Amino acid sequence: MPPTQPITPVILSGGSGTRLWPVSRSECPKQFIALTDERTMFQLTLDRIEGIAGRTAPVIVGNAAHAELIRSQGEDGMTLILEPMARNTAPAIALAAIALEAQDSAMLVMPSDHVVADVAAFHAAIERARPLVAEGWLVTFGIEPDAPETGFGYIALGETLADGISKVERFVEKPDVERATAMLAQGNHVWNAGIFLFSARAYLDALAAHQPAMLAAAREAMAKGSEGGGIILPSAEAFAACPSDSIDYAVMERAEKVACAPVSMGWSDVGSWDALHGLASKDDAGNALQGPAYAIEASGCLVRSDGPAVTVVGASDLIVIATADEVLILPRGRSQDVRKAVAALTGRKP
Repeated sequence: MPPTQPITPVILSGGSGTRLWPVSRSECPKQFIALTDERTMFQLTLDRIEGIAGRTAPVIVGNAAHAELIRSQGEDGMTLILEPMARNTAPAIALAAIALEAQDSAMLVMPSDHVVADVAAFHAAIERARPLVAEGWLVTFGIEPDAPETGFGYIALGETLADGISKVERFVEKPDVERATAMLAQGNHVWNAGIFLFSARAYLDALAAHQPAMLAAAREAMAKGSEGGGIILPSAEAFAACPSDSIDYAVMERAEKVACAPVSMGWSDVGSWDALHGLASKDDAGNALQGPAYAIEASGCLVRSDGPAVTVVGASDLIVIATADEVLILPRGRSQDVRKAVAALTGRKP
């Protein structure tokens, strides 16, 4: 018997993707770029929702500046909500929930720039979560960890609610390596992937209880906005008054009925050039070469060019990224330092 509650994918596409500079930039961030496949990250996210039972056309919440990119890479029938300015994930999801309130869809909230290698495992986790969603639970999907990663938040799992679903005991900030190692050894901790499933009304009820000012501003923005041709334009003036906060801080850490579905699905947030090196196909020396890129007597390098041919000779463990107007070189293991290069742009460009 098919599920009675439809699932509407809500794809968050407002990020700027600066950690993958210089390829990812504010005018065309990483979700609209082909990084791990010939399809873009956004297109891969759309592919991931195919085959979900009872799913409806997706809702895309994105930056108004990226409207044409979204439309050119999107699918027929999607609804596009264009944020007039960034207000983090909790308000973005609130806009989608208000749009879906009447039909009370189960909202499958996903970032547009992640990789999931095992889509079948993801779909199975969604099916496990659906009965709790029908009972008003807010479900998050936790990634079963395979290393003491310090770049992710963690979720501590509590009592078992159903097969493969646990109540969330607490959310844990990004830990240092000692704490991450201890949580891995302890078990019952998963990475926080920022992927959620809950009904539109359950999310709005949680906002009403814990973030009434945010809900009021989002409702006003939608009520005073405009709609046509599958595009919703919330009122900029009303949305500007909305507090900016993530869904984790604003809702998930405060609500009572919060559950987690742990899943091992080959997930990555592709949050750095180091992460991309780990995902990319490599030659016998461990070099990942993308575009007109070559390695001679080199090992463990990521060399990507969207512009001139780049050849690395006699080097190990380098990241070399070239575009038509910028070249970035740094050691592997330090790709989070890209933010230093991005910060320096202000000083050297008019």
